[in-house]
Amino acid sequence: MDTKMVFHGSDIEKICSYYGLDKKNIINFGANVNPLGLSEHVRKEIADNLHILSTYPDRDYTSLKQTISQYCAVSADFILPGNGSSELISLLIEEKQPSKTLILGPTYSEYSRELTFSGSSQEYYHLREDEDFELNIEDLCDTLSNGYDFLILCNPNNPTSSAISQKDLRKLLVFCAARNIFVMIDETYVEFAPDIASITAIPLTEEFSNLMVLRGVSKFFAAPGLRFGYGITSNKDFLKKMKEKQIPWSLNSIGAFAGEKMFQDKEYILQTRKLILSERDRIFEEIQRLSAFKTYRPFANFLLLKIQKENTTSFDVFETCIKNGLMIRDCSSFQCLEGEYIRFCIMDPEANTRLLTVLKSI
Repeated sequence: MDTKMVFHGSDIEKICSYYGLDKKNIINFGANVNPLGLSEHVRKEIADNLHILSTYPDRDYTSLKQTISQYCAVSADFILPGNGSSELISLLIEEKQPSKTLILGPTYSEYSRELTFSGSSQEYYHLREDEDFELNIEDLCDTLSNGYDFLILCNPNNPTSSAISQKDLRKLLVFCAARNIFVMIDETYVEFAPDIASITAIPLTEEFSNLMVLRGVSKFFAAPGLRFGYGITSNKDFLKKMKEKQIPWSLNSIGAFAGEKMFQDKEYILQTRKLILSERDRIFEEIQRLSAFKTYRPFANFLLLKIQKENTTSFDVFETCIKNGLMIRDCSSFQCLEGEYIRFCIMDPEANTRLLTVLKSI
């Protein structure tokens, strides 16, 4: 094929149209969504309570915030629910009005897109492949000394699946607090981490007012269509100003109701973690034996692979996989990635084995 196409992880319809494939026959390794799908318990609760669409949601989302408070072990007064983390990213940047932003990259493109509407200059701090995309806190702090007032990072990071420990995050926040640098941490993938407590920044919100942590239900709870996210900060003045700018009833009745049920579904949470942790370890060990690829220790529910086979591109691997009914992510569109990379998420054991077989053939 002469033209190299680059598809987003959610572009399955476009991909199927381009290759003449049936969506029903494709296993989507590109979207990073929990392979268990929506919890059956939550599905039933939603179906049995559709009558709530006839009433407005509680404008303050009191019950939902209490449930999140228990789930995250943080004060309900620190919590702002929203219409997905995308809305909260937009509100945060709009209220913060940063002048000079540093983004830890490579990472999710939505941060950069929202910043383009704010008037803030933006630059990337590149995680280094030769350091296995592990952050050097001292070097980042040196960079932040150059007049930045806003820092954005995703932890665990997409697409590298690397993570920053809570211990290092505390060092970073102490440095940023002394220089009036506000820090936004996107924890979309933290619930997939081997040890959540060693990575999450939520406990640090009690210590630092220059911090906001964002989470959602799209990936871990397999509900991207629900458009429900939440932000956590102890900076109540900042939280109040964000809420004032937020559209009233931003999160609909079903979103608020389903969110509560998701966080209370302990069986689903344990089942998800058991599947992801065991399969991630298995796949990581298998990939490490393949000379065609280099991979990095994963903390999220996906792995990043660098292609080391000569004359083989990320698009070549993508095409080989899609023609076998397996959709992975060609990482050509990510900023700061020098070389040829692919990314794929953890699915059920049978699907994972199918993908491993194709990768071994390469």
